[in-house]
Amino acid sequence: MLMSSGIGTEFIEFQYKDGFSVTKEVKSDYNENGFVIIRNLLDKDEVKLLGESFLHDEKLQENTWNQKEHGSSEFSASISVWNHPGEDVSGMVCRSEKVVNIAEDLLDGGEIYMHHCKLVQKQAKTGGQWNWHQDYGYWYQNGLLWPDALTVFIAIDKCEKGNGCLQVIKRSHKCGRLDHKQVGDQQQADTERVGWILEKLPVQFVELEPGDALYFHSNILHTSGRNLSENRRWAFLMAYTLKSNSPVSKTYESHLNMHYTPLNKVPNTAIKECKILSSEKGKDYLSPSKNIATCKHYDVQN
Repeated sequence: MLMSSGIGTEFIEFQYKDGFSVTKEVKSDYNENGFVIIRNLLDKDEVKLLGESFLHDEKLQENTWNQKEHGSSEFSASISVWNHPGEDVSGMVCRSEKVVNIAEDLLDGGEIYMHHCKLVQKQAKTGGQWNWHQDYGYWYQNGLLWPDALTVFIAIDKCEKGNGCLQVIKRSHKCGRLDHKQVGDQQQADTERVGWILEKLPVQFVELEPGDALYFHSNILHTSGRNLSENRRWAFLMAYTLKSNSPVSKTYESHLNMHYTPLNKVPNTAIKECKILSSEKGKDYLSPSKNIATCKHYDVQN
């Protein structure tokens, strides 16, 4: 069993308000720890609308598969992955100035685009845990030359220890990319190396309220536990990288269309003003029939 040197408690949280920007303090915290928490990035109405858009999206459900926990037939999580934002409510969130501007600033201000996004559903009592991994452990295989990428994890439901919230190893992004191997349906970072890192660095349980966001570096080691609670745990994740970091490999281009496409930012008001609750138009879903062949090249965990 991998043991941690301790539970991290010392980190800075930031509260989103109109006019929020990435200050030196925000950037310093991200650079030092490998992640930053922005509370209330989406307000109550926005996160409710986002949740409803997924709940009533038949095409999304058609393109959802169960990712089994290794060694367990009882526990799994449901995953949906798509490559482009689209024009519906979730697309407006992906393209909103507040979400994108923070990502741009954390990635040093270059033009960014959406590498992919996903909905992760951990249902009550059956939601499975994930292996320790890095997003760049996957994306390196996609042909991204540099780890100049991040993920925005937005809680649709409350995320806490009891329902399998995210766990990150603080400062582990400074260890560089670790080797990963396929273990069942999941990728797993080198367990010996992770064990050494856990002896040196603390684990942070990332407990979030609906609408809170975690921005985390592509090399941060992270995992999440089982959902043993009576409540579901849904989360919306958006992965961004620099235009200059568009994949160089075309090996998977036929079904993994992750190359640069302009993001076309929209005002924050576009989320609530969007008249399209859900639509598959322009999203390019990863088909469940292809997930076995391709999941090792996507970060479909969390």
